[in-house]
Amino acid sequence: MTTHTSGTADPLETLNAVELRDVRREFGTGAGKVTALDGVTLTFPRGTFTAVMGPSGSGKSTLLQCAAGLDRPTAGSVRLGGTELTTLTERRLTLLRRERIGFVFQAFNLLPSLTTEQNVALPLRLAGRRVPKAQVREALHRVGLGTRTHHRPTELSGGQQQRVALARALITRPEVLFADEPTGALDTRTGKDVLTLLRALTDTEHHTIVMVTHDPLAASYADRVVFLVDGAVNGELTGASAAEIANRMTTLEAAPC
Repeated sequence: MTTHTSGTADPLETLNAVELRDVRREFGTGAGKVTALDGVTLTFPRGTFTAVMGPSGSGKSTLLQCAAGLDRPTAGSVRLGGTELTTLTERRLTLLRRERIGFVFQAFNLLPSLTTEQNVALPLRLAGRRVPKAQVREALHRVGLGTRTHHRPTELSGGQQQRVALARALITRPEVLFADEPTGALDTRTGKDVLTLLRALTDTEHHTIVMVTHDPLAASYADRVVFLVDGAVNGELTGASAAEIANRMTTLEAAPC
């Protein structure tokens, strides 16, 4: 017989990883004002892999930056778990990003003078935390680079450098991993390897991943694809193939302004 314990539910198990409510982001003033996000409401459930797509200038990167606390919306609410980001001071927001969010970008942003191990350990050092060598090597092992601990970025391929960047993002065990065009600088085969790794992080370790991409093939690795047009959500697809996603993108890009 199954027994149940009493008490309140763990909020980490009951809340979405990220919630955006009526988020607006405007740049400039007067006649030169540009609305990058126009009342976006989205949720990203824990343990899911979401791709965000849209035509050039649709607000994809602005959405990611607001969701990750890298940029403040002009209006609206952004919550990471149970924490409202828009009301945090800059110092608290910096600490939150450092401790609870991971980032992977198209540019690997590795320090060329540091070894693979040192690059991966950097977020912990910046946070003033102890850096257990076993934890660093475990992170590298998870991305398939357990034998490359003492190599420098110039001694690694592009795909390997992106894997180091991914290990660095995961070293703090973040609640959400944000990826902005993570395969944009990689060839097709290497890009597939990185995408397979991201997919496995969700399937086997229940990581929450939000990825901005222009590539339908990359988006097809996600559970869900959210489409943006002119800063607003324009529907989504679940479990779609690369061909279905490409067809939807063609429709969006062909729509009249």
